[in-house]
Amino acid sequence: MTKVTLHYDLSRALTEPELGSVADLPSTYGIARVQVAPGLDKLIVDYDASRMMKTDVESVLHRHGLPIVGGLN
Repeated sequence: MTKVTLHYDLSRALTEPELGSVADLPSTYGIARVQVAPGLDKLIVDYDASRMMKTDVESVLHRHGLPIVGGLN
């Protein structure tokens, strides 16, 4: 396992349904942990780089409608 941590800024505050999505993300193959930073303005994602790439992580975040800044467009 090759653990990698990514930090993403959020373009706005997360809604209740989006917070539910954040809680469900660790059930995604290769994603180990997702946290909302204490200031509620960032996501911290730990994933297994031997199972997925950074672009895969960003695709998952976008599919869940999370308002990350940067990453895939």
